[in-house]
Amino acid sequence: MSTTRVEQRPLGTWRAFARRIDAATPPGRDRAIDGLRALAILGVVVGHWMVMALTVTGDGALRSTSPLLHLPALAPASWALQLLGLFFLVGGYSATRSLQSARLRGRSYGAWLGGRLLRLARPVAAATAVLGLALPVLALLGVPGGTLRTTAVLVSQPFWFVGIYALVTALTPLALALERRLGALAALPALLVVAAVDLLRYGPWHEAVPGWVGMVNLLPGWGFAYLLGVAWASGRIGRRGAVVLAAGGAALVLLLVLGLGYPASMVGVPGAGRVNSHPPSLLVLALAAAQSGLAIGLRDRLGRLLRAPGRWAAVALVNLNAMTIFCWHQVALMVLSGAALALAPVGGLPGLHDVPDDLAWVVHRIGWLPLHLAVLGGFVAVARRFEGPWHGVPRPARATAVALAAGFAAYAATTI
Repeated sequence: MSTTRVEQRPLGTWRAFARRIDAATPPGRDRAIDGLRALAILGVVVGHWMVMALTVTGDGALRSTSPLLHLPALAPASWALQLLGLFFLVGGYSATRSLQSARLRGRSYGAWLGGRLLRLARPVAAATAVLGLALPVLALLGVPGGTLRTTAVLVSQPFWFVGIYALVTALTPLALALERRLGALAALPALLVVAAVDLLRYGPWHEAVPGWVGMVNLLPGWGFAYLLGVAWASGRIGRRGAVVLAAGGAALVLLLVLGLGYPASMVGVPGAGRVNSHPPSLLVLALAAAQSGLAIGLRDRLGRLLRAPGRWAAVALVNLNAMTIFCWHQVALMVLSGAALALAPVGGLPGLHDVPDDLAWVVHRIGWLPLHLAVLGGFVAVARRFEGPWHGVPRPARATAVALAAGFAAYAATTI
């Protein structure tokens, strides 16, 4: 067999697989929406990979730090990596279409919501159950306690997203009621609430405002883009609205950062006095508006691009495993970093274990990204079956998984 044929075999296999995926896709499938969802999920993975660094302590444990703490000039890069607003936009769009379709079929709201929440919960339960079993075993094998605590924090912190997303999804009927009353301005009340809370906590009288007030922004802050998605699905936002969102959101981002003193980073930086992401500040909504405007405006073009079977197959694979990817991407980071440290215990490896205080770290980190994605792909290949119904899992095994997940949650709660 010639070398050319050996080299062509993987490509030919992929093309055949892509054609099967393309042929099996229903004609009415909105490929652009799936493409945006895949982009948002991959943005979370790459974003966490690039804004989270691990260094080695004196006892050999891994602890987390942020390159933005050492390289603050890179903060604007977080604007392109923070794509949760885009995810909530697509979530609002998809939930609206799904609920409307369920109502036409006579399905109750409770049944509809239960199905969607189960799709969120199953991958989280599987991941936390495995960690609930793995961490004690790793401790017995001599893995430093600091590394185990770092793992618990890094893996569990993003799960706040699942809880908020579940709550926003449960409120979809309320979002639809707002859309019916306010039309394209359905997201405006959320924006006004966040602006008012920011004025209280950052304004002239901020010293008299208790810290918990900022938590009021959690629901409207992340529900803003979801409401945009609801209005979009209902035909309330077209090309002109997309331009207004994109331009207005971008202008507001610049105003808040350059004129009103908002931190430029869209993610938390250790030791920073103010954080935009938790609870979300007005800057998060401004960025979400800009991203949403671009997404709505480019939807048709994206849909045409995804008519190509190869591109569509890649997007379909990400969408089929979206929650599994989300739940395991931080585990993949820790496994890769821990395994590499075991192989190179003296000083670690650049881009994985060094202090992120120069641009060389960024270059090395990007170089490690393909291997990180490969490790993540291995986890996804094994864990993806738990994203669907657990029909083949016996009840005792399910009860054990729940107990292990609860154990991990209890441990994580003591470390955060």
